[in-house]
Amino acid sequence: MANRLRLGVIFGGQSGEHEVSVVSAQHVMEAAADRYDVVPIGVTKTGAWLTPDETQRQLDRSDEPYHKALELAGAQGLVSRPQALTTLGEIDVAFPLIHGTYGEDGTLQGLLELAGVPYAGAGVAASAIGMDKALMKRIFRQAGLDVVEHIVVRSTQYRPDSEELREAVESSVGYPAFVKPANGGSSVGISKIASREELGRALCLAFRYDRKVLVERAADAREIECAVLGNDDPQPSPLGEIRHNREFYDYEAKYLDPDTRLIAPADLPEAMAQRIQELAVRGYRALDCAGMGRMDFFLTDDDVVFIDEVNTVPGFTPASMYPLLWEKGGLSYADLIGRLVELGLERHKERVRG
Repeated sequence: MANRLRLGVIFGGQSGEHEVSVVSAQHVMEAAADRYDVVPIGVTKTGAWLTPDETQRQLDRSDEPYHKALELAGAQGLVSRPQALTTLGEIDVAFPLIHGTYGEDGTLQGLLELAGVPYAGAGVAASAIGMDKALMKRIFRQAGLDVVEHIVVRSTQYRPDSEELREAVESSVGYPAFVKPANGGSSVGISKIASREELGRALCLAFRYDRKVLVERAADAREIECAVLGNDDPQPSPLGEIRHNREFYDYEAKYLDPDTRLIAPADLPEAMAQRIQELAVRGYRALDCAGMGRMDFFLTDDDVVFIDEVNTVPGFTPASMYPLLWEKGGLSYADLIGRLVELGLERHKERVRG
């Protein structure tokens, strides 16, 4: 029997979705165990890398899924524990599942490329652009895709008493509007504002998380999602819809609110569903994504479709839309993991050959 691939599942990390990453990893590792020799690689909230044995011991210590955090006293940052990094030289392929900063933004992908390790998912550039909402929306617009009206405000240019900024928001965006950090996930630092009096406070909050902030029109629309799978020939999944009762789809709405509903497949006319699937593939290609990406859209009552963003490391929990949509498309969770590993290996071969 041929030797099985050693699959390193990298998870945890420093973002607000640390616990979600842990839950995703546990499900991925369980599903992959029949095909691969799974190597758990945990990263603590302070950025310290754990050895596989340390990681497994921490996973075994608690049965509380969304309260399980990886910890190691006194260890901070990537190079604080070089013995853990040697694990990268002992795996055949990596499956990154760290959300947000230092995981989904191209930094982890760059480390894996420096180490010569194949990995599932988007490359360095697509990952970095996918985390920067301002750059991402600019590229979407240049590709001919509709995006919700917005302006970008930089911390170095911001003045609390700027009447020019208030007028720019009112003329280009209007109210209500969302104020959000350009980089970040889990809806951290986001505010919904209804008037110019609320703008300054919302900007100050967002600037705590990034030097670049988007002020974006609040779209009165349905929230539609499409899972895309593939490298140079990406395929769209059936569509899903998110329904919730909150101002925006934040961490609590995603993972803790029992009233949030994931509807799959979404109730849409066939022509509209096909149109959104085509837009999903166009957006995926515009960013040069690879492996996987969840493309998010707004659909207004008058059938205008706005592309919102790509998530290059979508969740893989039981409450995550990406694997659910592919299951509706006839691809099981385990087969989805296998296909993503194959795509990562294929892309690595092309990169090395190039």
